[in-house]
Amino acid sequence: MRDFELPGRSPVYGTGGMAATSHPLASLTAIETLRSGGNAVDAAVAAAAVLAVVEPHMTGIGGDCFVLYAPQGGGIVAYNGSGRSPEAAEIGWYVAKGIDRMPVIGPHAVTVPGAVEAWDRLVRDHGRKPFGELLAPAIRLAADGAVVHPRVAWDWAGCERLLAQTPETAALYLQGGRAWRAGEIHRQEALSATLAAIAADGPSAFYEGEAAERMAATLAAYGGLHRVADFAAHRGNYVAPIATAYRGHEIYECPPNGQGLTALLMFNILAGFDLEGSDPADPRRLHLEAEAGRLAYRERDRHIADPDGAAIPVDALLSEGYAAELRRHIDPNRAMTALLPARVSASSDTVYLAVVDGDGNAISFINSLFAMFGAAIADARTGVLFQNRGSAFVVERGHPNAIGPSKRSLHTIMPGMMAKDGAAVMPFGVMGGHYQPFGHVHLIAGLLDCGLDVQGAIDAPRIFHFGGALALEAGIPAQTADALAAMGHAVCPAGAPLGGGQAVAIDRETGVLVGGSDPRKDGCALGY
Repeated sequence: MRDFELPGRSPVYGTGGMAATSHPLASLTAIETLRSGGNAVDAAVAAAAVLAVVEPHMTGIGGDCFVLYAPQGGGIVAYNGSGRSPEAAEIGWYVAKGIDRMPVIGPHAVTVPGAVEAWDRLVRDHGRKPFGELLAPAIRLAADGAVVHPRVAWDWAGCERLLAQTPETAALYLQGGRAWRAGEIHRQEALSATLAAIAADGPSAFYEGEAAERMAATLAAYGGLHRVADFAAHRGNYVAPIATAYRGHEIYECPPNGQGLTALLMFNILAGFDLEGSDPADPRRLHLEAEAGRLAYRERDRHIADPDGAAIPVDALLSEGYAAELRRHIDPNRAMTALLPARVSASSDTVYLAVVDGDGNAISFINSLFAMFGAAIADARTGVLFQNRGSAFVVERGHPNAIGPSKRSLHTIMPGMMAKDGAAVMPFGVMGGHYQPFGHVHLIAGLLDCGLDVQGAIDAPRIFHFGGALALEAGIPAQTADALAAMGHAVCPAGAPLGGGQAVAIDRETGVLVGGSDPRKDGCALGY
C-alpha cells in the first residue's frame, strides 16, 4: 500500500465495469458506454474514437490499431489492424531516388490507416451497440471542441516547427503559429464531419469514395505513391496471439508484424534469474532488464516484419533453449560491451486503453499515429492526420522488413494480456513507441517480482536502453544510477517521461476489478 502522506494515486476498484485510458474524457466515455448497455469492445471503440479527437498528436483515424480480446469463458483472440504500404512502393523506386533510409515524416512515411476498419470489424463481431452510436461522443467533441489537457499541451508545444511545415497541417493544429495551450478549446469540424460519415455509412465512407480520393490526392500532391485503390484494398485480420510463461502466469502478445515478440523474449531471458521480492529500484534488477532488452531488440530488428512476406521463426525465438543461449551473454554484475545497440529511438506517441465489463469480457486496445503528429501531413478536407508507420521499413534488399508493395512494416504498438491457468486476469499496455517491450516487462515484473499493486507497478520509475546509453527517468534514485554506472552502463537522463500505461486486474474469484492509469499522462482509471 502506498504512503498516503506522499503524492500518488490509489488503484481504482469496482465490480460493474472498469476502464483505464490516457485521457479523462475517454475513460468517462468508456464507462458511460458500459452503463448504457455496451460491453468491453463497445466501450473500447468509443473511447478510442474520443482519444482520436482529444489526443490528436498521439492517435487518430489516420492511424493503426492492434487488439487482444478475451471474451468471458472463451480464448484470447488478436486483431491486427495495421495498414500497408502503397502497391507502387517498389524498393527500386526508393533506391533510384537515392533514398537509403525511410523518411520519418512526409508522404513516403505514410501507410494506409487501419484503425477505422478494425474498430468496425471488432464491434460487428463482438460488440452489442451499433458502430455509428459509438462514434457519437467523438463526433460531438470534434465539432463542439475539446479542452486541451496539460500533458497534451506539453507535447503539442514541442511540435510547433514540425506542424508549420505544411499549410494543411498548420491550419488544423496551429493558431497564429503556436500550439493550443492547456485550458484552450480545440475544434476539428472537418474531422467531425468525416466521423459522422463513417457513423452513417461504415468504413466505406473512409476507404472509398470522396474521402479516399481526398486523402490519396493530398499524399500524391506531396509526392506520395498512394492511390485510391490502396485505401479500398485495406483489410485487417484476426491472428493467433503468441504467449510465454512468467512467474506462474501466461503473457499474451500480438504476433509479428507487431513487436510483442520482443517482450516475450525479454520475459524468457529474465525467467532464468531469481528476482522474487526485489525492490523496484534495485540496480541489479534494472541491469538485468536492460541487458535482456538489448538482446531482445537485436532479434526484433533482425526478424520482425510482415509475416505475409517473410518466414519469422517465432517458435524457435521463443524456445527455452534459445532463451538460455541469449541469457549466457549476460553478466549479472557487468554491462555487455561487445553487443551493438539495437536501432531504436525513444518515442511515446500512442494511446493505450484497457476495459473490463461486468460480464468479465476484457479488452486490451492500442491505437497510434507512431511519431508525434505522425507523418506531419494532414488532409484539410477530411481532417485526417496521417500516421508514419512506413518509416519503420528499411531500404535494404533481402531484409525481411524491406519496403515493398502492399507490405506491413515492423510495428511498435502492442497490447498485452496476462492470464492465469488460461483465464485472462489483466489487460495491460504501456505506450511509448519502441519503449513498449521494456514497458511491458517492467510493469509485469513490478507486479509479479516486486509485489506492487497495479497502480504502483505503473508508477514505478522506468529505464530504457537505446542509442548506446541507458536512459533513466527522474524517479530513479541517485544511488541506483551510480550503481548502474559502476556496472558499465552509460547512464543519462531520459529527458521526458518514458511512455504511459494502463491496466485492469481481474479477481476471478470475487469479481473485483482493479484499475490503474499512468500519472505520466492526463488520464485515469474509472470503475463502478
